[in-house]
Amino acid sequence: MARRAPIHQQITSKKAPKPVGAYSQAVLVEQPGSTLFVSGQIPIEVPSGDVFTGDIKRQAEIAFNHLRNIVQDAGFQMDEVVKCSIFLTDLKNFESINQVYQRFFVGGALPARAVVEVSGLPKGVGIEVEAIAMKKGAAADDLFGGAPGFG
Repeated sequence: MARRAPIHQQITSKKAPKPVGAYSQAVLVEQPGSTLFVSGQIPIEVPSGDVFTGDIKRQAEIAFNHLRNIVQDAGFQMDEVVKCSIFLTDLKNFESINQVYQRFFVGGALPARAVVEVSGLPKGVGIEVEAIAMKKGAAADDLFGGAPGFG
């Protein structure tokens, strides 16, 4: 069976840590409009590769900086992030994380967001963040020919 061409392009930023498993930092889907799926980012310091497990605000700053670097290296801006998921090992850190989050996401087009407490995260960190960003694509009428329920 012939292998079909991939529908997405792997995105790699040298300003964020290399994946610690079998995944991409992000993938870009260009049809119908460019969509970027950024894998979970944890507080790994670049370029040393050291995992930072100290102050949770600093952990969040490192993880969100990685997220922003990947988004920008893929040709997107933070205001094109449409969904952000935040995983915490202690939901009591919500307010601290939210203070950091608000420095990265500003303006009237804030992304949808979920904050979830989990029992553990890779490398013993307290936070992991992932995101989806989109660029404006074709109109629904162009894609679906005016089919009922679209556009």
